[in-house]
Amino acid sequence: MTGSTPAPFTVDDYRARMRRAAQAAADAGLAALLVAPGPDLVWLTGYAPTAITERLTALVLAPGQDPVLVVPALEAPDAAKAPGAPALTLRDWTDGKDPYALTAELLRADGRLGVSDNAWALHLLALQRALPGISCAALTDALPMLRAVKDAAELELMAAAGAAADATFEDIRTLPFAGRRESDVAADLSRLLLEHGHEQVDFTVVGSGPNGANPHHEVGDRVIERGDMVVLDFGGLRRGYGSDTTRTVHVGEATEEERRVHDIVRAAQEAGFAAVRPGAACQDVDRAARAVIADAGYGEYFIHRTGHGIGVTTHEPPYMIEGEEQELVPGMCFSVEPGIYLPGRFGVRIEDIVTVTPDGGRRLNDTTREMVIVD
Repeated sequence: MTGSTPAPFTVDDYRARMRRAAQAAADAGLAALLVAPGPDLVWLTGYAPTAITERLTALVLAPGQDPVLVVPALEAPDAAKAPGAPALTLRDWTDGKDPYALTAELLRADGRLGVSDNAWALHLLALQRALPGISCAALTDALPMLRAVKDAAELELMAAAGAAADATFEDIRTLPFAGRRESDVAADLSRLLLEHGHEQVDFTVVGSGPNGANPHHEVGDRVIERGDMVVLDFGGLRRGYGSDTTRTVHVGEATEEERRVHDIVRAAQEAGFAAVRPGAACQDVDRAARAVIADAGYGEYFIHRTGHGIGVTTHEPPYMIEGEEQELVPGMCFSVEPGIYLPGRFGVRIEDIVTVTPDGGRRLNDTTREMVIVD
């Protein structure tokens, strides 16, 4: 297993997060937050139900109120074991009772709610029937920065996840590529991520030759050949926090054009990283990376944003894209991943996770960004 073992989060950590979320809701003009099972609930309480079903589970956070977790009675014993449970009140309900009436008692009848993005429509519509006067906003829209700024313990976990992904790349580059299917290399990436401490693998993109020109290529049975450029994009969760890195390798010696394109992307990635500093806007990172590629004549082949936030999920706010004026704040973590994609030929992408520091940025991935030649 790669990396150190940071101390687990305590009940005080979860209590502070719930208080911060309730205050953020008040500042945003929300009457309360309604948090369904998923990443937000885990981040706020440490509770992850073993099964997400049609039975309502919901955390209610409201300014001036103690946090309440509404939970099915048969799941209450597990909820009570969550590390954040001592900082909240459990209100269980049994089959045959109305959990929406129970939840409605905790909410203002005419309030605007911030609702976690993955809440089921089944539950939200039933709650709206119980409280016709409420209105709802997705948390990504209402509180996009809720989880964006990581504390010291979270940054330690993010760094450990990045180190595990780096170790995975160092291992995969020693394995054979030529004559093997993309799916074979993807299986190796998945195995290595798990060996290096990930409990969950979210994606293993292996885009060889012309498939590399599709940024989110689905791994297939194409046999990798000598002379192929191969985009490797992989990551997942390690101790609950995400990794995501991309390196583009070449099977055997590369052509002059392939090296030139790779060098342009490397320079763009460096420019994006150099733009990271407190007070800069998210779009400044995108502009810096994109300008390098556009000036080299490949602007039309950079077809996605420069980066996305990462934490307890591998894609979350903030986003490094034109028009995003959110200022960078120390503790934010996000990818910087420019690319060039030449249809029918090959693609190149280089990606690091970066965290904002008081005086700039720090990479959480440290493997070489030079072109790596593999066999």
